[in-house]
Amino acid sequence: MYYPEPISKLIDSFTKLPGIGPKTAARLAFFVLEMQEDDVLDFAKALVSAKRELTHCVVCGHITDQDPCAICQDNQRDPSVICVVQDPKDVIAIEKMKEFSGKYHVLHGAISPMDGIGPEDINISSLISRLKDEEVEELIVATNPNIEGEATAMYISRLVKPAGVRVSRIAHGLPVGGDLEYADEVTLSKALEGRRDI
Repeated sequence: MYYPEPISKLIDSFTKLPGIGPKTAARLAFFVLEMQEDDVLDFAKALVSAKRELTHCVVCGHITDQDPCAICQDNQRDPSVICVVQDPKDVIAIEKMKEFSGKYHVLHGAISPMDGIGPEDINISSLISRLKDEEVEELIVATNPNIEGEATAMYISRLVKPAGVRVSRIAHGLPVGGDLEYADEVTLSKALEGRRDI
């Protein structure tokens, strides 16, 4: 189907976003056409502002508009515990709980030999530097519970344990409200492995 070039470019731009196929992109593009011009300008400004004004914290690697980030600057947080995550969205998810009072380290990926991503391609070297410079007693490895996340967790554990830093892994298993009958074998296995006394 023929679209005028401006809308065609807009549709192409939307299809570059994850999870947006051609039909959804066309729907979004036509929705934008129906928006008030001020709202479209605000939307465009927000996109440009996020791209230009955000950077990665020089200490932990989290996204921030100030460097170092607010979490790294917070003296109320426990510097002896660092939670290692794959990407900035994971920091935000953990922060929403309001349970963790330590600091973070964002890897910006996970080790994946199939995709040609090795330890040197993610933010591990700066983590090692932090362990030398800071009084860290424990690393909580909160990478995703998949093959890449597990490989990354094992690599970090083997790298760090000789330095005398405790390395722990977040628990995996059944979600609260989940049913046993719908869980896969790996999830059930992890849930049994991580059982605790009640």
